[in-house]
Formats: sequence, structure tokens, C-alpha cells
Amino acid sequence: MVDWLSLAVPLAYLGVLLGSLATFSSLYRKRKAKKKAPAVPETVLKAALLRRAIEDIKRVMALRNQKQALAMLLQRGSVGDDLWQRFQRAEKEMEDEVRDVVAEANAYVPNWGQTIFQSANEMLNNALFRERLQSYQNKLAEEREWWDKKKASIQEGFMKELDAESSAATKSEQATSTTTTTSSTPGTKTPESSAAPSTAAPSDDEAVLVEAADTAAGGSSSASKKKKKGKK
Repeated sequence: MVDWLSLAVPLAYLGVLLGSLATFSSLYRKRKAKKKAPAVPETVLKAALLRRAIEDIKRVMALRNQKQALAMLLQRGSVGDDLWQRFQRAEKEMEDEVRDVVAEANAYVPNWGQTIFQSANEMLNNALFRERLQSYQNKLAEEREWWDKKKASIQEGFMKELDAESSAATKSEQATSTTTTTSSTPGTKTPESSAAPSTAAPSDDEAVLVEAADTAAGGSSSASKKKKKGKK
């Protein structure tokens, strides 16, 4: 005869254990569902798709640039057919990638696949322009430093020329002043010239005295002549 009382205890234990496991699993799933990451916004997905289109454009341009060189090498026999076949497979994979991007773009927005690569090309050109502008701005400090040095050297050369011209002008002025001072100063008298008798012309007073004497002599001679005429 089966002892149900002895079997009831382990059966109850198993029931409690299974019930606790079931409640734990349900609670765990609920908490996990609550902690699940939120859905990615559609704008982020569109931006990622544009990024993908930009990378596809870069790869397509690289393949086009390499195709001509590879065709020339294949004609010359420098490369084998296996490399050309791998290149063709890469082109087919790129075409499939472009179709996939167009399909995803149309899935997000109708008819967006027709303009997504145009938008991606504009974004790529804008990024290249910014990179070039940033490189020019990085070189701006070097160019400015070089120009400052060149300007300083030019100014220094001009100052040297001005100093040379001013020094030459001062030297010429000094030379002309020395020549004028030597020509204007009178000759110094030596002792021999001062001791020698003066041979200079008579002064004005002596000339007046001589003229007075001459007139007096002339007057006396005329008076004597008149007296002689009277006696006759």
C-alpha cells in the first residue's frame, strides 16, 4: 500500500520549487523587458544610411580610378586574368551594395533612393572642403611667422640704406663746411712781413693835405703874376 503522506512532502516541495522558479522567471523577463534599450530613432538610421552612401561613393571613385590603370596593365601583360576577375567581382559587389542602399532609402522615405547618393556626394564635397580649409588654417600661423620675418628683414634693409645715405650726407656737409672755413679765414702775418716797411697806398688824410698844398701854391703863383702885370 502506498504511503501518500510520505509522498506528499516531497511533492509539495517540488511544487513550491517550480512555482518559485516560474515567478522568478516571469519577474526577470519583465525587468529585462523594461531595461531593454529604446528603439533607435529614425533620424539616426537615416544618418547612418547617408554615411554608408558616402563610403560607397568613395569606393566607387577608387574603383573607377583603378580600372583604367588595371586595364592598361592587363593589355601589357603585367598582371594576370585572375586579378582582373577579382576586380570585376569587386565591381559587382559594389553594384549590389548600391542597390541595397537605394532599397533601404526607399524603405525609409519613398523615392529617397533616387536622391540619396546626390545628397551623399554633396556631404562628401563639403567634408573635403572643410578638411582643405582646416589645413589652410593650420598653415596660417606658419605663413604669418614667415611673413613677419620677411617684413622685419625688409625693414632692416631699408633702415641700413637710410643710415648709409644719412652718413654720406653728413660726411659731404662736413667736407663742404671745412672748405668754406679755410677759404674765409685771412692769412696770418709773419714777423718778417710786419717788420718790413709799409708799401701801402697813402691814406685819405695825406691826399687831402697834398691837394691843399697844391692849391696854395697855385694861388701864390697867380698873385705874383698879377703883380708883375700891374708893374708893366
